[in-house]
Amino acid sequence: MFKFVNVFKTIQTIIKILFDMKLFKTILLGLGGLLALILIIALFMKKDYAIERQISINKPNDEVFEYLKSLKNQQNWSTWNQADPEMKLTFRGTDGTVGSVSAWESNMMGDGEQEVVKIIEGERIDTELRFKGMFASVSPAYLKTEVLTDSTTRVTWGMSGKMAYPMNFMQVFISMEDMIGTEYEKSLVQLKGVLEK
Repeated sequence: MFKFVNVFKTIQTIIKILFDMKLFKTILLGLGGLLALILIIALFMKKDYAIERQISINKPNDEVFEYLKSLKNQQNWSTWNQADPEMKLTFRGTDGTVGSVSAWESNMMGDGEQEVVKIIEGERIDTELRFKGMFASVSPAYLKTEVLTDSTTRVTWGMSGKMAYPMNFMQVFISMEDMIGTEYEKSLVQLKGVLEK
């Protein structure tokens, strides 16, 4: 009887191990299949994005444009600059001119820099955003002003970029348009408030 019980227990142990191995293999195959599906879907998803927001400001174009040229002024109106009170900002070059750079280091926002690459006086400021770290990328951005009346100016803030494969799959869950566009809208409202004081 003792041998029969031992054999029975041994068989039970073997079945349990085989079942656990089968379950492990099933889980592993399921995860592998899910990863393959994500990679295949990401192949067909768009990688480019473009965001643009506008606001009208009750100030003359010259005054608005002069204020926007300064990267240092962004501390007063850009929600990006205000999101992390511990953010370390440094500036290089002559502020408000081509070649001026605003660099940031932040545990919350990551590290990067923004450089003024082109200015069309009274119309447009083109910058290059260089994000560093795990999600390193370079994105062109711009601020445009347009005369609506002698005392009213339309400001347009825009940005474009690419999400590398397979990170572009994140767009299933995160809309760059919504995420960045919402911050642009908040920032432009703050800009309006600052300039119309």
